[in-house]
Amino acid sequence: MFIDIAKVHVKAGKGGNGSVAFRREKYEPMGGPSGGDGGRGGNIILVATNGLRTLMDFRYKKNYKARNGEDGRKKNQYGANADDLILKVPVGTIVRDEETGIVLADMNTDGQEFIVAKGGRGGRGNVKFKNSIRRAPRFAEPGGVAEERDIILELKLIADVGLLGFPNVGKSTFLSKTTSAKPKIANYHFTTLKPNLGVVKMSSGESFVIADIPGIIEGAAEGVGLGHEFLRHVERTKVLLHILDISGQEGRNPVEDFHKINEELAEYSEKLSHKKQIIVLNKMDIPGIDENVKEVREKLGDKYEIYEISAITGKGLEKVLYKALDYVKTAEEEIFYDESEAAALYETKKKDTINVYKEGERYYADGYFLDVLVESTNFGDYESLKNFQKVLNDKGVIDRLMELGAKEDDTIVVCGVEFDFVE
Repeated sequence: MFIDIAKVHVKAGKGGNGSVAFRREKYEPMGGPSGGDGGRGGNIILVATNGLRTLMDFRYKKNYKARNGEDGRKKNQYGANADDLILKVPVGTIVRDEETGIVLADMNTDGQEFIVAKGGRGGRGNVKFKNSIRRAPRFAEPGGVAEERDIILELKLIADVGLLGFPNVGKSTFLSKTTSAKPKIANYHFTTLKPNLGVVKMSSGESFVIADIPGIIEGAAEGVGLGHEFLRHVERTKVLLHILDISGQEGRNPVEDFHKINEELAEYSEKLSHKKQIIVLNKMDIPGIDENVKEVREKLGDKYEIYEISAITGKGLEKVLYKALDYVKTAEEEIFYDESEAAALYETKKKDTINVYKEGERYYADGYFLDVLVESTNFGDYESLKNFQKVLNDKGVIDRLMELGAKEDDTIVVCGVEFDFVE
C-alpha cells in the first residue's frame, strides 16, 4: 500500500532534574552542596532514507515520545543524557507544522537529518547555586521543558519527469517501454492507483527518473477522485510530459482534456501551472486520427512543443526522451520551503511571550517563558519561590494583573498553578 501523508504527534524527552545533596564524608559532616546536574532529554530526529518508499510506518503508530534525561545524583554526579529517538522517513518527505501549516523541513537527500522536537536541558544541581552569600542552597533546578508538536509528514515523489494525463491515455505503457519499471497495465480507468517510478537510461549514457502519476479527473484540486494524491507528486518534477490520447476512442477531445488538466494544476498550485510541459500525442498507430492531430497543433502548437508517438510500438519515444533530458539538465532546483519562515516559527515558540488576561473571576498568565519558569521553580523552597516572584515582577506580570483589577487574595493561575494574589 502506498501511504503518502501522515499526521504524527512527537514529544521530546524532559530534562533530568538537578539534585539537592550535601557532602557527608567522614571528616566533613557539614560539607558543602554536591548535587549534580540532570541529563538532557532525548531529541526526536527525522532521518531521510532511500530505503523507504512510503509513510506506511506512521499509519498505525501516531505518537512518538523520546526518553527523559536522568536526574542528577549526589557527589556531583551528572545524570545521563537520554538517547535520541530516530524516525526514518522516505527521501522526498516534507515536514509541516500542523498548527501553522509552515514547512519545517524538506527531506530531499539520503541521510539528511532534522531535529523535529528538542529535548529539555538538564536542570542544574544545587552545587551550581552556591555563592559567597548562599553557602548551602537547598534547592535545585528541575529539568527543562521538552518540545512537543503535531506534525504532518507529506511525501512528494522525487522524479525528474512526470507523466501527465487523464486515465487510460497510455502513461503506464509509456513507462514500461522507456524504463525497467513494470506497472500494471489494463484497459480500464485508474489502473494506476499509486505512483510508479522508473529510470530512463539513454544511449548517451545519461539517465533520469520518470514517474507515472495516477490519472487526474476534473475536481482533483478539491480532492475529487485521487485529487491531491495525484497533484502532490507532480510538484517536484522538473518537466511534465502531457500525454494525450489522440485517437479519441473514448469520445474525448484531446484539446479539451489538455485544458481541463491544466485548470486543475493552476487551481491546486500557481507554481504547477507554470511548470514546463511537453505535449505527447499517443496512439499515433491508430487510423483516422488526422483531424485530431491537426486540431491539437493548430490550437496548442504555438505555445507548446508537440511530439507524436506510439507507446505500444515504441515509435517516437527516443526523441521525446532526449527533449525531456534537455529540460532536466537545464531546470533550476525548486525550493519547497522557506528556511527563514521555519526559523521564525521556532523563535516564536522560544520568545519571552507572556499572556496575561482575566476570565470570569480568575486571572491567568501563561506563555512559553512562564512554562519554563514554572518548570524550573521548586515551590517548596523559600529561595526558589522568592526568585519566581521576582521574575514575575521584573517581567511586568504583577503590574499587568493589577491593571486588570487583581487585588489581595484573588486567584491567579500561572500555567496551571494557582496562587493567591499578594500586592
